Amino acid sequence: MESKKVLYELSNGGCLKIDKNALRIMNGYKQSEKKDVEAGGIIMGRFIKNSKNIIIDKITEPAKDDKRSRYSFKRISLQHQLTLEEEWTNSFGTCNYLGEWHTHPEDYPTPSSIDLKDWKRKLKTDIFSSRYLYFIIAGITEVEIWEGDRRNLEIKQLKKIK
Repeated sequence: MESKKVLYELSNGGCLKIDKNALRIMNGYKQSEKKDVEAGGIIMGRFIKNSKNIIIDKITEPAKDDKRSRYSFKRISLQHQLTLEEEWTNSFGTCNYLGEWHTHPEDYPTPSSIDLKDWKRKLKTDIFSSRYLYFIIAGITEVEIWEGDRRNLEIKQLKKIK
């Protein structure tokens, strides 16, 4: 999983881009060793004006109060929310909550049944401005993204643009 430009095709025909710095941070938490535990946080970014494109600019990193083990990550720390509020204020409302990210100890990550249940709960209960939330799982080799639709709770894997 290199820190290079990564683009995915959105269901509306637009593109989702992960900024190199956000990708670099996720890359730093990949679980390539048996001792490595899952990491995660929230993803923040911008809806590009007059287009269907989205850029993930920033992510939060695991905080001291978060629960982490080899096969699970639970975001508990209030630091994630405080960071989001600060970014939103400093950007005059253009840096938005876009979803969640976490790692998996596998080369090509797939969501667990717990992941899918949690994502659907977030689609139902989280407060966010768009129709969709995005869920990233950073594996050892690949980063995969799923798009969740708040209207029907459908979750689809996004296709990487070569």
